[in-house]
Amino acid sequence: MTPDFPILSVLVFLPLAASLLLVALRPAQALARGFALAVALVELALAAFPLLGTSLSATYPSAPKGFFLFEDLPWIERFGIRYTLGMDGISQIMVLLTSFITVVAVLISWKQIKERAPVYYALLLALQCSIQGVFLSLDLFLFYLFFEAMLIPIVFLSGVWGDGRPVYSAIKFFLYTFVGSLLMLVSIITLYLMHGAQTGSYTFALPALVQTSVPYGLALWLFAGFLVAFAVKIPLFPLHSWQPDAYADAPIAGTLILASLLSKTGAYGLIRFAYPLFPEAARAFTPVLYLAAVFVISYGAWIAFAQKDMKRLVAYSSLSHMGFIALGIAAWSPLALSGALLQMVNHAVTTGALFVVVGMLDERAGSRDLPAYGGIWEKVPALSFFFLFFCMASAGLPGLNNFVGEFLVLVGAFKVAPAAALGAFLGIVLTLIYTVRLVQEVLFVRERKPLELKDLTMREAGVLAILALVAVYLGVHPSPVLELFKGPIALLVK
Repeated sequence: MTPDFPILSVLVFLPLAASLLLVALRPAQALARGFALAVALVELALAAFPLLGTSLSATYPSAPKGFFLFEDLPWIERFGIRYTLGMDGISQIMVLLTSFITVVAVLISWKQIKERAPVYYALLLALQCSIQGVFLSLDLFLFYLFFEAMLIPIVFLSGVWGDGRPVYSAIKFFLYTFVGSLLMLVSIITLYLMHGAQTGSYTFALPALVQTSVPYGLALWLFAGFLVAFAVKIPLFPLHSWQPDAYADAPIAGTLILASLLSKTGAYGLIRFAYPLFPEAARAFTPVLYLAAVFVISYGAWIAFAQKDMKRLVAYSSLSHMGFIALGIAAWSPLALSGALLQMVNHAVTTGALFVVVGMLDERAGSRDLPAYGGIWEKVPALSFFFLFFCMASAGLPGLNNFVGEFLVLVGAFKVAPAAALGAFLGIVLTLIYTVRLVQEVLFVRERKPLELKDLTMREAGVLAILALVAVYLGVHPSPVLELFKGPIALLVK
């Protein structure tokens, strides 16, 4: 593979090409899932490739500072729209995470999806294409295109293969995210026109738009447009009400991708676009972000404690944990931002794994209600072990991944906003309460109803074991990931 190989374009469009092929050929179920897994594994290998090499920045003299892979081609030249992709340490980890989670999504759908399998896996791969595009785009028009394109496959995945009220939940999610994104589009167009008026060059390129002089009052409105769009995806209060329904009613792979990846596109958008474009406005909104982050940490944990549906419980716990990421971004210090970025990865692994385990229990028992369980430790010890393991990781047990990310966020936030850090710390206490309740009622209390459960298959055990190993690795040796974030953070936080 040479430096001229368009690896970024391949990372984005290989899943889309495979998706179109699945739709065109409509192979049998076994062939469709095997093909989807093969493509997902190839994508994972390509995403891991940059980790094996040295920096290629010297090969791309036109690349923005800090980006070691870069592709820039004219696209719609009349309007200054270019096809521009770039990879730095932040986008590198997010692309790798997207590829890894997609492999997990295919594997957990292996036996679950029996109807219209080719279309289902085609939608999964199309969704991967749009998410990779979000994490690699450096042209705001291209970014917006991928950001909106994510809606199409996830809405169909949720609406067709979900349960409960899937259509209602999918439409609710669509309306929230679409309206929020329209506000961001208004901000992008306004910034584009202002830059053109000031320089005579109309462009959507991020490095150029960062240099635009925006009056303070207008910058507040433009930043607010970005903030609303990204806060919906994260989600943050009060734009979160779509989340419990969408997470609970989507198929397990859809929930996994919603929680592990789509929520991260909102946090990534704040870090990559909103804060660099409007730094003064971002500082003005910092108290609002602190308040929203701290509130959602405690609110999500409190509501999780009241849930009887395990999937909704994990959904609200996910909401709570995303508050720590928002807190780290709001603090905007190197330490807090490192913790927020690391926690984006940690949350994807631990919360995603919890959704997978809950889906496996639901598949076996036909219920997600806590009162239906009890005493399963003796019946399915392997499944129970992983359930306990990921609950402890999610609660922030030292030595596992969530502890490191949340610790860095709290320490970094405490240096600049002690009150916000203290409020977040109190939310951790609530997290421990609902986690202990969940573990106790599912694993250890006396069996309430007779359940005929089967333990993990080799495929299921393999998936959970890999997720557990990642959680342990990030818990005891996070420095390689943090080192990748160091350079980009130094450029962001000046």
